[in-house]
Amino acid sequence: MTDGVGETVADPAAGPVIDARQFRNVLGQFCTGITVITTFDGDGTPVGFACQSFAALSLEPPLVLFCPTKNSRSWAAIERSGRFCVNVLAEEQQPTCARFGSREPDKFAGIPWRTSDLELPLLDDALATIQCVVDSVIDGGDHYIVIGRVRALSESTDSGRPLLFYRGQYTAIEPDKTTPAPWRADLDHFLTTTTLDTWL
Repeated sequence: MTDGVGETVADPAAGPVIDARQFRNVLGQFCTGITVITTFDGDGTPVGFACQSFAALSLEPPLVLFCPTKNSRSWAAIERSGRFCVNVLAEEQQPTCARFGSREPDKFAGIPWRTSDLELPLLDDALATIQCVVDSVIDGGDHYIVIGRVRALSESTDSGRPLLFYRGQYTAIEPDKTTPAPWRADLDHFLTTTTLDTWL
């Protein structure tokens, strides 16, 4: 807002101004996995984009979420089709991530993929695929929060490691951490706990 003489001043009701670079740096301390979200456009063309902002949301019903930018062409295609697939990338798929994060017109060129029984494009070498229908969409600033209801799941039979993003660059888990940990009853409800207790 302005002060009446043309000078821009902070709006007290809006809270403090957060520096965009600091925001990115601080949030970069949170390590995330990397996915590629895919669907088919109306003419049958496969489309997709690289996405960090993916998370599990609910066990009952099975829901996940991702957050596309509002001007994303891939999101526009997902919105039209009403369905999408989350492809969880493996450590070796850095080139795949780079391609789907680019402005290449045909992001699937040279990428091995197939069409699922639910008629969604699945990346062949992904660690896991999660096929969903769009359940709801919520406004989230310059992004949308897209909630998907899971219709089918699959995971790789290889003991691969996930591709991770941390502090603005790719990273991965330690080589000796590829074997799943034993099941722990105290973590059973970590995903969807509804109590006020902490999980550890």
